[in-house]
Amino acid sequence: MYMRKKLFFAAIAILAATVCVQAQNSRIVEEGGSGSYKAIMMEEPTLTTHTVFRPQDLSKFNKENPLPIIVWGNGGCANSPSGHINFLNDVASQGYLVVAIGPSNYRQAEAPRPGQTGDVPRMGQGGGMPGGAQGGGMPQMGGQRPQGAPQGGAQGGGQGAGPRMGGMSMGDPAGLKAALEWAIAQNADRESHYYQILDIDNIAAAGMSCGGLQALHMSDDARIKTILVMNSGYFGGEDKASLNRMKQKSVIWILGGPTDIAYENGSDDFKQLSGTMPAFICNLEGIGHGGTYMQPYGGDYSKVATAWLNWWLKDDKESSAMFTGAEPGIGKMAGWSFDRKNIQ
Repeated sequence: MYMRKKLFFAAIAILAATVCVQAQNSRIVEEGGSGSYKAIMMEEPTLTTHTVFRPQDLSKFNKENPLPIIVWGNGGCANSPSGHINFLNDVASQGYLVVAIGPSNYRQAEAPRPGQTGDVPRMGQGGGMPGGAQGGGMPQMGGQRPQGAPQGGAQGGGQGAGPRMGGMSMGDPAGLKAALEWAIAQNADRESHYYQILDIDNIAAAGMSCGGLQALHMSDDARIKTILVMNSGYFGGEDKASLNRMKQKSVIWILGGPTDIAYENGSDDFKQLSGTMPAFICNLEGIGHGGTYMQPYGGDYSKVATAWLNWWLKDDKESSAMFTGAEPGIGKMAGWSFDRKNIQ
């Protein structure tokens, strides 16, 4: 009898510990978001290097109603999505699986919020690493190197420094590629709760600032259907040339107006893009480099990004009205300006 009680309480203790660990590695953000599928921010045991945002109730998704996939890169090449969680969570609540670079339990005092650091050099400046408005150095991440950032220490950049240092591109998309491969593998794994409920034919790469460069560097992967470049843009002639070799179906730049340090970069990208691929560029005047990521439910950025995703990944004609027609919906939103190519 004593032994049975002992085993019973031991089992309860193990269960409690398991629940505690799960609770520490998941979080409900803003009551699950504004969408129809209340979301959760969590860590998956099979991908502890990333954070997953997805609907809490996966039973609503199947082969007939699958979850499109979004892989996300953070501002400052940070190894944490902490500065974007309202935005990412809200997008997930619209019926998406979002896989962001960086673990969900990442904690550090110096992780940059969007717009906190000038992590995309303006055109004509001395390039260098994210972290300083004049190409200055790498943000110090509690001893960890941010995902996608080159080796080489804190004092990068400077006059003449280009988009490559230490032999690695500033926008190295390795973290996004890992997220993409994981999601595709989960969809094929009979033991996974994502088994055959993910839409592996409808995938987006997206990111803010340096993360936007990471997304752009996924442009040679035809599995990516659309790219969202947010508060970001290429710099350097070599990267600009790659714009017209993109294998995607569409691309959008979402910027913060002339006060956004990436405004010139993104605007020039759009200008340089030729060919027949549908492209859209929009600016929320006065918001600057920080965007609306941490406003309630991700602010206007969430509304615009979700409409774009719904159009291109879910073929939602109603959402396409945000960008198409003689009077696109975005033109009726306060503070927004836009331009487009190959979109009627």
